[in-house]
Amino acid sequence: MLSIPGVGWDASRPVPWRRLIREYAIYATIMAVVLLIVTRGEDAVALLGGLIAAGPIYLALGAVLAKFGYQRKTLAELRTPRAAPTSSSAAPAAAPASSRPRPAPTKRTAAGSNRPTRRRR
Repeated sequence: MLSIPGVGWDASRPVPWRRLIREYAIYATIMAVVLLIVTRGEDAVALLGGLIAAGPIYLALGAVLAKFGYQRKTLAELRTPRAAPTSSSAAPAAAPASSRPRPAPTKRTAAGSNRPTRRRR
């Protein structure tokens, strides 16, 4: 059997209950508004009941995934990727974005103006 270290069930891992509840509350609110707009209020009780019934399922699934070690990134972590801390004096002033060299200019990608030259008649 394949065994991957750090991926098994660990009862000591904490479950982020506040985060799970907050995420589900935001999702349920948005979906309730969308469903009420789309269905124009017809059979709204059944749709909202389904949203409320899905809450415990979401929380249980999130808790199981947390015990297995799954942890999603927060929106702040997605927006600003964290770089390894470096000292400002050791970092070069203008580091290239990639190590790939720039291609040589060709007839279509002239180094000067991209305006075609006018020929005399």
